[in-house]
Amino acid sequence: MTSAPPEPAVLATRQGKLTLALLCGVAFLDFVDASIVNVALPSIRGDLGFSVQSLQWVLSGYLLTYGGFMLLGGRMADLLGRRRVLIGGTALFGVASMVGGIATSEGMLTGARLVQGAGAAMMIPAALSILTTTFSSGTERNKALGAWGAMAGMGSAAGVFLGGVIAAGPGWRWVFFVNLPACLVALWATHRLVPADHGRARLRNFDTPGAVLATSGMLLLVHAIVEAPDVGWGATRTLLELAGAAVILAAFAVNELRHQNPLFPFSILRIPGLAAADATQVIAMAGFYSMFFFITLYMQNVLGYSQIAAGAAYLPATFAVAIAAAVGSQLFIRIGTRPVIVVGALLGAGGVFWLSRIPLDGSYVTDLLPPLVIMAFGLGATFVGVTTAAQAGVPPDRAGLAAALINASTWLGGALGIAIFSAIASSRTQDLLGAGVSQPEALTEGFQRALLICALFVLAAAAIALRSTNTRGEPVTKAAVEPDAVPEPT
Repeated sequence: MTSAPPEPAVLATRQGKLTLALLCGVAFLDFVDASIVNVALPSIRGDLGFSVQSLQWVLSGYLLTYGGFMLLGGRMADLLGRRRVLIGGTALFGVASMVGGIATSEGMLTGARLVQGAGAAMMIPAALSILTTTFSSGTERNKALGAWGAMAGMGSAAGVFLGGVIAAGPGWRWVFFVNLPACLVALWATHRLVPADHGRARLRNFDTPGAVLATSGMLLLVHAIVEAPDVGWGATRTLLELAGAAVILAAFAVNELRHQNPLFPFSILRIPGLAAADATQVIAMAGFYSMFFFITLYMQNVLGYSQIAAGAAYLPATFAVAIAAAVGSQLFIRIGTRPVIVVGALLGAGGVFWLSRIPLDGSYVTDLLPPLVIMAFGLGATFVGVTTAAQAGVPPDRAGLAAALINASTWLGGALGIAIFSAIASSRTQDLLGAGVSQPEALTEGFQRALLICALFVLAAAAIALRSTNTRGEPVTKAAVEPDAVPEPT
């Protein structure tokens, strides 16, 4: 009696390839929307009358609801069903994009970005947990996560280019309208390719207070940091907001310890290396994401680049991110994730440090292109390495939460980085303007100081990464799947 031939690897099947393409497309869509509005900000400000300070909320509003609701989105994916949450998040993202495109006021656009971030917070952890549970073998998981990391990293860099092309062509409103056909395709493909998975809990069991506390606490914290340069760091309002944020976040921690089904069960941090991977991502993305923000402003406000020229300047970096992510994922089996993350962060820190030397009369070929490419290689390697390390040893019933944690780390780092480093750059610029320095020179020195601290953050991420798991892409063991492997708190 002959034995049945082994089943083909999931990634070798047509459905497996299409499923991976769908999930990577979701990653690209959500990541590109975090940066696609950057180059369009001057046009948005001119049309809707944003102030300089409130304009930051077009960026930070998306990032904060994205990060703040990410844990709830991941937990929903684990308990209600990953396909169901992916579909719901995609639909919400599409509706918010339409509202953003037709916005007629500052409040309407900011509100649309907040809702858009909430939709993305459902999409990303659901998609990543579908990926890690669908492609579960070591080799397949490495390939799938490599593709995911390449698309997500490309989305962060390509968003600036696409935003410039769209803003200079049909106008900034199409930065939002282009999401509609993408969301429709994603909804159709999800119905066709992703099998239904039935949830294990009802909505009333979710830790909604935890999500509200986490999001409101982070919103209040970043609002205080963003407004502090104008209001004053020692002002009563700033101190009260910072104290209020600390109280709310402390209440969130207490809620999680007492809730029967917490949004963030602290027991997941017992998985070796997971906390270090998430911490690495927070610190690294604070530096990397803020770098894009400042260099874009430098190109437009100091060098006088048009929107499309500023966007096109990132094309080489986009390809470098994809190459680094692909090469990094191939190195995991040989040397593990830790060396890839550390080397990537060191490269990234070097590139950002070089960018902190930007001159008043900078040249793209000599002052921007080389450090951007170096930074991009570091970003690609760091991103795919940290994402893989953060999924190592995670049991399937926590896959959504683990995916939410690494993605929340990404966007909370980005949001806090922009808030903190913008305050630093603004303070330096205002001091120089008060001393009679010209505006271009004052802006350049403000960007230089902020970029230097960005580089130090990425360097610190390399040090934190030494504590991450050095996984080589082994599949989750049976022991890791057992309920006792990661016990719930009593």
